[in-house]
Amino acid sequence: MSRIGKQQISLPEKVEVKVSDDSSFSVEGPKGKLEWAIPVGLGIEQEDGSLQVTRDSEAREVRAMHGTARALIANMIEGVSNGFVRELEIQGVGFRAAIKGKDLDLSLGFSHPVLHPIPDGLTVTVENNTAIKVEGIDKQLVGQFAADVRSYYPPEPYKGKGVRYKGEHVRRKQGKSVK
Repeated sequence: MSRIGKQQISLPEKVEVKVSDDSSFSVEGPKGKLEWAIPVGLGIEQEDGSLQVTRDSEAREVRAMHGTARALIANMIEGVSNGFVRELEIQGVGFRAAIKGKDLDLSLGFSHPVLHPIPDGLTVTVENNTAIKVEGIDKQLVGQFAADVRSYYPPEPYKGKGVRYKGEHVRRKQGKSVK
């Protein structure tokens, strides 16, 4: 039995969960609504203020998805009740970011500005031209957007320039020494 999959998921008071017969799962809370298709071989039992993910068989694919499904459902409940936030920092002379319509405009030392479209369901704010805050209810969408923005110019080890997660430590290198 999966150690993660057999754990119960507690439901906050403001969250409403619906499990339909056609293996779709929806959760609605104060921040929004999310839907997900339950994999074949798994089921969800709802009890007093908690959920339990169950599996029908001991097939390898079903066992593999048991813990994953439980984690995804827990993330959905967390997202509609509290939301997820990812913060990025830009370091480097002349490096900056701005919001232009539905795009994030990044000036990262290239000959052209980088325009990254902001997907629906995300709120992106820029403070002081160097701090980017990504907020949303879908953990995967928030994390993927932050990773895509970071991938344009990951922090380099010599001067530390680039886009990094807030609090990320970049291991610095010595560089060339003249003899």
